[in-house]
Amino acid sequence: MRCNIVHEGADKLTYEIREIVEVAKNLEAMGVEITWENIGDPIHKGEQLPEWIKQIVQDLVSRNKTYGYVASKGIPETRRFLAERVNRRNGCRITEEDIIFYNGLGDAVAKIYGFMNRKARVIVPSPAYPTHSTGEAAHAGSDNLTFDLDPGNGWMPDPDELEKKVRSNEAIAGILLINPDNPTGTVYPVPVLQAIVRIAEKYNLFVICDEIYTNILYNGASTARLSELIGHVPGMALRGISKEYPWPGSRCGWIEVYNRDRHPVFRQYIQSLVTAKMLEVCSTSLPQYSIPLVMGDPRYGDHLKARSRMFEMRSNEAYEIFSSVDGVLVNRTQGAFYMSVLFEPGLLNGRQKLPVPNGKARAYIEDIVKNVAPDKRFAYYLLGSAGICVVPLTGFCSTRHGFRITMLECDDEKRRWTWETISRSIQAYLGS
Repeated sequence: MRCNIVHEGADKLTYEIREIVEVAKNLEAMGVEITWENIGDPIHKGEQLPEWIKQIVQDLVSRNKTYGYVASKGIPETRRFLAERVNRRNGCRITEEDIIFYNGLGDAVAKIYGFMNRKARVIVPSPAYPTHSTGEAAHAGSDNLTFDLDPGNGWMPDPDELEKKVRSNEAIAGILLINPDNPTGTVYPVPVLQAIVRIAEKYNLFVICDEIYTNILYNGASTARLSELIGHVPGMALRGISKEYPWPGSRCGWIEVYNRDRHPVFRQYIQSLVTAKMLEVCSTSLPQYSIPLVMGDPRYGDHLKARSRMFEMRSNEAYEIFSSVDGVLVNRTQGAFYMSVLFEPGLLNGRQKLPVPNGKARAYIEDIVKNVAPDKRFAYYLLGSAGICVVPLTGFCSTRHGFRITMLECDDEKRRWTWETISRSIQAYLGS
């Protein structure tokens, strides 16, 4: 073309969670039966919305207003309802004007980084959910700036390390947290969150906290919402219904903005997000209408507790299986529905294999494992050998080698078979 139309950060846009699907689909076409452990879709793995939530949605479908446009930021009554829930906690107070709806948090994340000054950077955890890490890297056209989550310390960050990196790089304007965390399943205790907010305050930064899993806590986890700890620091929390109802196909998420009016530059930045939302007209209306009716229903609290108990049981089951495998490190998860299984350093190499009985699949795997990260090599061989699709940890902005599993499979027998098969495959792979 006459002009180069490619964005400078285009090569930073990767999403291993979906990219590995192409490999799995190719193997499926060769006759390999696939078990999908790559994506956090509870519905795909057999969970169903409670009938009372379905009934609320069905009733809304019969109302004419749910088919029309709504306010650009979102339905005022719904935003007011959510603001009141924030304000019932001791912490930062907000109004409905501080809530902006998006077509899923992927949409929100793209706007958050896409409308930021390209010279301003957000330091992200490593590992990190790739929608955040790739969005941030793409906006800057540069590799991510990261702070480490330590698997030897329950995947906790080191505030001292974070502060050193912030102090040494004046381009850092914000800090990203994911709490509860994806992909590790860890939950940040209050003192850790307070230490990070103090760093933001000291260096005049803002904080982004992805809280999409905030109501999936278990195994004695204790934490706090960003709104409860942020004080006068500018920031935003990201929330949604996809993991909580769960209704991932709703594509309904929102951001809660804190302390916008205390910081003129932050206020102008948030206004750019609002203006961009106006250009889209609005986000999908039906899921927004459901929020006060579902979250305000007295059954909702019991619904959340039941799901947390369910994931606690599965988390402990996964820990029991993988913690007995030589050569890997796992932590008992406390939130969300993911676990990271980490290979011990130095155990992976470019020669290890798993038996792939399907000849066409074996030839395909042997071709695509050339020059890939060691944990991706394992993931590809696992796909060809057992048909199980996991996501390599290097796909999560990480230099450590491992993979992520989900705790979503509702069929108890299949779930245990999946994890035990992966465990046996690890042993065979490391011994090959």
